[in-house]
Amino acid sequence: MIQRKEYLEQLAAWRDEKVIKVVTGIRRCGKSTLLAQYQEYLHTQGVASEQIIAINFEDLAYEELQNYKLLYQYLEERLQVGKMTYIFLDEIQKVPEYEKVVDSLYVKDHVDIYITGSNAYLLSGELATLLSGRYVEINMLPLSFREFCSVRQEANPDQLFADFLRIGSFPYVAMLDGTTEKVDIYLEGIYNTIIVKDIEDRQKRRETNPGKRKVSDISLLRNIARFLASSVGSPVSMKSIADYITSSGRSVSQNTVSDYVEALVEPYIFYPVERFDLVGKQLLKTNQKLYIADMGIRRYLLPRRNYDLGFSLENVIYLELRRRGYAVSVGKLGPLEVDFVAKKDDKYHYFQVTASLLEESTFQREITPLKKIPDNYQKTILTLDRLTPGDYDGITVQNAIDWLLPDLASPTSAD
Repeated sequence: MIQRKEYLEQLAAWRDEKVIKVVTGIRRCGKSTLLAQYQEYLHTQGVASEQIIAINFEDLAYEELQNYKLLYQYLEERLQVGKMTYIFLDEIQKVPEYEKVVDSLYVKDHVDIYITGSNAYLLSGELATLLSGRYVEINMLPLSFREFCSVRQEANPDQLFADFLRIGSFPYVAMLDGTTEKVDIYLEGIYNTIIVKDIEDRQKRRETNPGKRKVSDISLLRNIARFLASSVGSPVSMKSIADYITSSGRSVSQNTVSDYVEALVEPYIFYPVERFDLVGKQLLKTNQKLYIADMGIRRYLLPRRNYDLGFSLENVIYLELRRRGYAVSVGKLGPLEVDFVAKKDDKYHYFQVTASLLEESTFQREITPLKKIPDNYQKTILTLDRLTPGDYDGITVQNAIDWLLPDLASPTSAD
């Protein structure tokens, strides 16, 4: 198993705290493996086997426990008196009204609860209302480039990065021999599973919420997914998506598009990023950007030999900023744009991302917005070229691969 060190550390930091630990993320990103690794860690800390209850609801052996009353009974009978009981409920969204179980366990002493889910609906329904302030979310992503390198164990990071963009970062993919045929078969399986299973689950939820439209046209959903994958790094609106679909010969409303985009965001295929007005210091509600959870899925959706390296790099940097704990938005400064406004601990770090800065016009285009930001927070341009890195009047230009692999880079390259 690939050690997911950062996520393990986050779980360990919250151990025994009176909050529910909720691990979310796209299917096959490693949530179940993470829970197994964390259980191994607990054993090394002296936790006995009878203090750990683990259920994976994708395992047919636990199908009858998808009844919330039976699940609660099963768990309550196994609680350890006077000792901490660690409960792991994997893919809990398969249990209707599971929040009643979680809430009832939460109020008991000596119970530490960990749940996972592959759909944002997990925290958008009754659980969020019922357990407001009682849970912490750990959003899990596929492998970082550093984790990918640790699996592939090849010497040339530039070649590894090319592989990273080509095959993506799902843990199982990283361990394959890298042939496109095998990778595509695996990615197709993940993508179709997400589309079919999550749409089916979504339809069931909509049956109990007549105010919401159903997402039943899989062909339309796939077309919108391809459009969003091709638009990574570019502002999009429901109108622009609707216009694109209409131009291909089918009329669709913006409201319908909005529901279908939501259906792609909920299972963590895409992450929406709002724009941030750097003058007014407020979020803007129009023309957000959407980034995809895995570059292999993007290549699967857009099967062509060459495509926008700069936007692919931008997507990778966005995901890495999330991994490093930043809240990320897109900066707007009048007519100018800053690729990422990254906020952590009430401090900002501004990023521009470009494949190369070798052209003078590109250099000026990328550095000008950073120069105009009216504060003294850190400003960085990340690029794949190795000729331009340095300091330019307080603005750092850094090689993106070195930034992604801070352990291998110079001491000044850390974020």
